[in-house]
Amino acid sequence: MAHSHEHSHGNAGENDYSRAFALGIGLNIAFVAVEIIYGLIANSSALLADAGHNASDVLGLVFAWTASRLATIKPKGKYTYGLRKTTILVSILNALLLFGAVTAIGWDAVEKLYNPEPVAGTPVMIVAAIGVVINTLTALLFMKGQKEDLNIKGAFLHMAADAGVSLGVVVAGLLINITGLQWIDPITSFLIIAVILWGTWNLFTDSVDLALDAVPKQIDVDQVRDFLLSQKGVQNVHDLHIWAMSTTKVALSVHIITSVQTDGSFIQEIQESLHEKFNIGHTTIQIEFGTVLKDCCTNCN
Repeated sequence: MAHSHEHSHGNAGENDYSRAFALGIGLNIAFVAVEIIYGLIANSSALLADAGHNASDVLGLVFAWTASRLATIKPKGKYTYGLRKTTILVSILNALLLFGAVTAIGWDAVEKLYNPEPVAGTPVMIVAAIGVVINTLTALLFMKGQKEDLNIKGAFLHMAADAGVSLGVVVAGLLINITGLQWIDPITSFLIIAVILWGTWNLFTDSVDLALDAVPKQIDVDQVRDFLLSQKGVQNVHDLHIWAMSTTKVALSVHIITSVQTDGSFIQEIQESLHEKFNIGHTTIQIEFGTVLKDCCTNCN
């Protein structure tokens, strides 16, 4: 019976996006302040809704930045995996914050719908247009990294969506100026809520899955099992477990039953292939020499 363990050490190959996070957070804090001030002046629930959304995004960027830094701390003491999983916990926290923002936005929009008040369309358009620019610039800060890092990709897509939401507020202000219909403002708020809920629900469910050690959705466990079974001399596999150590790092452990004696190169080749084919970088493989266990189950504990 042989056992081998492999994983990547340190943060080689990972880019530091601290400057991008800092710049994005600074830009968005300034914009949120502008939106709140002019939202109150223009009496626009749509503008205040967008401000609430952007405020949640600022917190999200702060938490994501903090978690990304904590994830680089080496294992120590009782934290034998380090603090990588803070990235997953922060994702859940961000989703809950967004749900709270949606509740506040919806309450204000309902009030405006039943008791419509005059809305200054032009200031709404100007401020929201600034938001389009700022959110687009923030998204561009993460454009390069989103091709390599799922965390950065999430930040990129979120800010790109925000640019679209701000564009929707611009359209609402234009329509109010043209038609004079004040209910367009709260209706736009509901559309913003729909956009937030769509992305937030996916974020929440994916984060909870990772927190419960579910197989990351980008990995097909059946394909991994078939790959292992296709290796020369492998008769069966059991105790196959795949889970997320963070939002970017995946681990695997498995027992492999072989009909032939193996050496270290056999395990090393499997580990390298798992990394190349499935991006699984932290693997623990135990080799068992013997015959196939008829009652062996690939999902046994």
